[in-house]
Order: sequence, then structure tokens, then C-alpha cells
Amino acid sequence: MTAVDLTSNNSLLSLSPEALAKVLREQGIKRFYVMTDPNTGKIRVSHPQLKELAEALSADQRDFDQHEGIFCEVSTATDMIHGAFIHRTCRGQAQGGTRFWTYLTFRDFLNDGIRLSRGMTHKNALAGLWWGGGKGVMSRPQNLDLQDLDLRRKIFEEYGGFISSLKGCYITAEDVGTKTEDMAAIFSHNRFITCIPRKMGGSGNPSAMTALGVVRGMEAALDFQAGRDRRDQEPNFKQSPLQGKHVVVQGAGHVGEVIIDLVLKSGARVTATDINAHRLDKLRDQWHGQAVELVCTAPNDMSPLAIDCDILCPAATGGALNPETIPTIKASIVCGAANNQLEDPQRDGQTLNERGILYLPDFLVNRMGIVNCANEQYGYVEQDPILNQHLSFSWEYSVYQTAQRVLTRASSGESPHQSAVSLAEDLSQELHPIWGHRGQAIIASLTKERSDLESDTWTQTE
Repeated sequence: MTAVDLTSNNSLLSLSPEALAKVLREQGIKRFYVMTDPNTGKIRVSHPQLKELAEALSADQRDFDQHEGIFCEVSTATDMIHGAFIHRTCRGQAQGGTRFWTYLTFRDFLNDGIRLSRGMTHKNALAGLWWGGGKGVMSRPQNLDLQDLDLRRKIFEEYGGFISSLKGCYITAEDVGTKTEDMAAIFSHNRFITCIPRKMGGSGNPSAMTALGVVRGMEAALDFQAGRDRRDQEPNFKQSPLQGKHVVVQGAGHVGEVIIDLVLKSGARVTATDINAHRLDKLRDQWHGQAVELVCTAPNDMSPLAIDCDILCPAATGGALNPETIPTIKASIVCGAANNQLEDPQRDGQTLNERGILYLPDFLVNRMGIVNCANEQYGYVEQDPILNQHLSFSWEYSVYQTAQRVLTRASSGESPHQSAVSLAEDLSQELHPIWGHRGQAIIASLTKERSDLESDTWTQTE
């Protein structure tokens, strides 16, 4: 097979996912992988034509962190690329939601999956879950008709088959751009999934639980500022430290909407922004007469971050906190639901700290989405104590107590982000008490060199 014909001006990484899908299809490449060899630490690719991927990841000093495996498949239904990113599986097989999003380049696709999967490792570890970190990414073509329900179902059924072929090293779930109906379509072709509809035995949409965790993080930050610890109290909206505060929520989507509602119930005033004017009109009717201002903004408009307020809650897309936006922030606390809020975690986390802004990392406070669905196989209990302990003030590993611990550690000069990462890194290295490093063993089995080219084979040999 000849090498992919890509010039330096039109590299594999600079192509759009749709263009790359066409090139790979022409080359007869339906599936490919990138992995870190656990014995040598070197990066391996499934096809010699794709060595540029290994070179790019080897040079990435910011986001790539010896990810155990990255698996991709070219869609047969559309010019899409399906991806599964597995960061670390010491605590258990990789788990995290699948993002259905439009990417301008394959580099953007790759970077998003790498960062999000690493974030899931930290999130699951800090939450005390016996799962590793992973993330699914589906490239959504700009011209894809999302109103074509048959096509949408076919795409997610195909993705289900792709995840099934990974033999359980990655368990998927709902994330940005997807809904429970999509999870049902995946479930019809794959058992390694959570967040399926309640009527099918799943936990359903995790947005409400995610929002609760973020609000608990806000309360922890306010109490830390005031020198309080509510360890001996029960959560109560009527006694929330949010009362009388001004909270700005950037993004009024599924999670953002619930955050706004909870903050209003806690007695705070809210300014919320979103790019969807139709959605904001509906929310105005919902909160008529309440202390909330809803503002429609243009895509990529970061002016909401500069609004004078007590708490800034980024709940839209990642990378909003960067050298351009951080100097404009007037809030004393940043605590939001969006993943990967820091464009450069080390740089931007330190800048926030130097400005005296209390920043609670997203992977600490937005954990409740994965907590809600991670262990669906163990069934459900009304007012489940296993879930509720994460939202309590007293449990050592609750959102509240973990936030207090991270902020206390950060008082010595280390940024809250780095403090949380250090704690999560230590926890993420612990081996699952029953299954050990099972995920890595599955990846080794998938990528073992073989000469057969069956439909579920990942390695091609010349």
C-alpha cells in the first residue's frame, strides 16, 4: 500500500476530519490506532502511512500524557471519523462521554479527545470511582442534516459497533451534542455504555446531577473565602452562602439551565448568556419575575467573562480562560461546568492564582455527571446514599470537602488547578482492587500484530 500523499502544506493534521476520511477511504484504511507501548514508552501507530500522528504526539508537551490508546474508524454512512481516546486505566477501564462536534481540522479533533480523556482520568480519580479516563469524539460535518432522524440513528448505531469492537477498554456515555436517544442507538449495537434511557434501565440524562455538583463547588469556594467549613451541616438552599451573590453563567444549555435554577433558588442574582436566542426566549418565560437577566451573545463572544460579579460560571465550550480573557475577569471565584476551561492549564491556572481569583477545576466540580451514570450496572436506590455522599458537606471525598482541601493546599502558592491535578494523579495510579490494569491488557490484545484482516482487527501488517 502506498503512503498517504500529503505535502507539508496539507498535512494529515491540517485536513478537516471529512477530508481525512475521504483520503483514508481512498487508501483502504478503515481503522487505525495510536498507542503508547507500555514496555518502551514509545508511540506506535497501526499504519506506517500515519507516522505523522506519532511524531505530532511525541512533540506535544502540553496535552499528550502517554495515553494508552487512541482508536479511530472512518464512517461508512458519512464523511465522519469516530474516535475513542483512552488515557489511563489503572483504576479501571476507561469511561467518559462521547462528544458529537464539528472540528475544522483533524488536529482539533485529536487535541479535544486527548485533553478530555485526560480530564476524565482526573475526574474519576478525584471522585473515588474505580474507572479510568476516556473520551469518545465523533466529528460532525458542518452540512450534516441533524433533522434526518434515520441518518442520525444510523450514525450512532455505527458508532456503537465501533465501540463494541474495542472489547470493553472504553465505556461511552452521553456528552456535548448527544442525547439519551443517541445512547439508545449506540446501546442497540454495544453493551459498553451508560446514560441510556431510563426506560431501558439506564440513568438517563446526567445534566441535573452535574449542575448540583457545580453549585456545591461554588458554595465550597464561598465558604473558603469566609473561613467556614460546613462539615457538620446538611445542604440547604435557604442557608446557602450564595444568597445575595451575583453569578454569571456563560452557557444556558442543559447543564447551565439547571445551574441557573439552583442558584436562583439559593437566593442569588443571575446574569446568563447563550448563543441560542430561541432557547433564551423559552427560559425568560420559565423564570419570569425572577432575579435573572438573559443575554444573547454571538459565537465566540467572551465579553460575559468580564461582567462584574461574585462568581463566574463557564458552562459553554472549553478554552474560555486564556491570556486574552483572564485579565478582564472581575469575579473573585471561577467555578463552572464546561470541560477544559483553561486553554493552557499550567499557564492559565497560575495566572488566575496570581490575580487572587479562586478557581475550582472543572474535573473537580462537574464530576456528578459521571458519578450518576458510572455504576449503572449495580442498580438504583431511591435517595441513593452512594450518590448523595458526593453532594454532602461531610464526606471526605465529596465535591465540597475535596474543593476545600484543594483550595487549602493552594494557599501555599500552588494554583488550585495544579493542586487538584497532583491529588488526582496520585489517585489515578492506584490499581483496581479486583481487575488490576485490565484496560491496558485489552488494548494490548487489540493491537497485537497479526496477519488476518477481519472486521474487528486493528493492526495491519505488510
